[in-house]
Amino acid sequence: MNSVSINNSKIPFFKKGDVGALTYVVTNNIINYLIVIGTLSGILGWPNELVYGKVIPGMSIGLALSCMYYVYMAIKLAKKEGRNDVVALPSGVSTPAMFVILYGVIMPLHYALGNPELTWSAAVAACFIGGAVEFSGGFIGPWMKRNIPRAALLGTVAGIGFIWMATQGLFDIFSDPVIGFPIFIVAIVGLFGGYLFPKRIPPLVVAVVGGIIYAFALGRTKIDFTGIGFYFPNPISTFQNLVNGFSIVAPYLTIIIPIEIYNFVETMDNVEAANAAGDNYSVREAQFADGVCTMIAALFGGVVPNTVWLGHAGLKKADAGIGYSIVAGLILCSAGIFGLFTFLSELVPPAICGITYLWCAVIMVAQAFRVCEGKYFAAITVSMIPPVADFLFTQITGSVGLANIWTEVTASGVNGYSQEVTTQILNAGVMWRGIPEVKAGAIIVGILAGAMTAFIIERKLDKAAATMAVAAVLSLFGFVHSASLGFYPNSQFVLGYIISAVLLFILHLGSKSWLESQNDFDYV
Repeated sequence: MNSVSINNSKIPFFKKGDVGALTYVVTNNIINYLIVIGTLSGILGWPNELVYGKVIPGMSIGLALSCMYYVYMAIKLAKKEGRNDVVALPSGVSTPAMFVILYGVIMPLHYALGNPELTWSAAVAACFIGGAVEFSGGFIGPWMKRNIPRAALLGTVAGIGFIWMATQGLFDIFSDPVIGFPIFIVAIVGLFGGYLFPKRIPPLVVAVVGGIIYAFALGRTKIDFTGIGFYFPNPISTFQNLVNGFSIVAPYLTIIIPIEIYNFVETMDNVEAANAAGDNYSVREAQFADGVCTMIAALFGGVVPNTVWLGHAGLKKADAGIGYSIVAGLILCSAGIFGLFTFLSELVPPAICGITYLWCAVIMVAQAFRVCEGKYFAAITVSMIPPVADFLFTQITGSVGLANIWTEVTASGVNGYSQEVTTQILNAGVMWRGIPEVKAGAIIVGILAGAMTAFIIERKLDKAAATMAVAAVLSLFGFVHSASLGFYPNSQFVLGYIISAVLLFILHLGSKSWLESQNDFDYV
């Protein structure tokens, strides 16, 4: 059986356009997998039985389920509308969330705990909590989208993409120029130049496949089948680790919750883009599916969430259907369970992953500025800055090897280094003042700062005041500017935000009498 009957017509399981769609989903997901492997095995030194025996199979099972569920949604939509040209939603690992989880949650936990198994338990709990937050997006997502300025959401995500992904991508390319430069040039000829090779073959595919062959020919990579085997995690034993991990990961909820809020907003945007392209999917159902599949992935050992990817409109234009999602799910699930990623991790040069980092980051930054009006560019820029603090904090603390020196709680409620260590860092000329405070809840801080700026641009000072009042409440309970959730009535930030809210409300009242607004004002 190679098709499904729909009102006397048939939707084929596989179409010519599914080849390109399959390449898109499988290639980019594999690169995301390699990033996870490179971070956990290469940087943190986790044992193979943990990475390949639990993390990768768990991710694969969750991702395969989401691929299959999106096929079900496509068939259901096709039957409902009597069409045979419906395209399944593309599913994959959320790249921005992956970076934040790896570097903002797992890496500091690893250095603080010194125990990969314990860190993995916390990461599994973080993934499960993230799935629950994604699921909740089906209920609260539309309200958030109506009330939070788009510039604040997209700008914060653009900041994450730029500081975590673009930098890592370009640096990986320059780390081995003999391999990196040729692969980079071929890829951007297609990605940014818009060229195609004969038979409409995308240059990115040529860069990936050719780059692997090129790196192998130069001896930079190798073929190693020794890790291939059967790795099917036990969800019962994982569940106990997950329960144990909840208490460990609690202080990191200020990172997990906002990145998952971004994740379900990303799902909303991408499903709505699919609707605009002609496939009227339920945004809420897709968010529920993302959340459930992420929680299942966690139960099997996965540590990063799933999401609906960008690109549905392009897949529809290429005449894809549902088959690519079926095959992609099977390929990725099989590769994870049978250990094929052990083989790929030795064969794929870092420059290929670097190109994907850079490409995704450019899209995220460009999208923020493209879909928002020019007057909101200030709000986008402001909201991009807090994620930089997260990056700097991780890099500085990692490089000086002070991960275990948490001896002081600052006046603002942030766990920090002792005054002696802080003074040494500042005297060395390192940008450090304010970094720990902004790092704590950086994503939420970015959204708040961007939202306030956007409301001021719109001359809605009352809403800007309300944003500062919300910030005060979040500070009071440790969602921002604190190392963990709690109650911080003496926080300097609570007082600062309350003063700001009152000031903005006074200015709002004045805007009706003594505060004059300029017509046709342009700050650029």
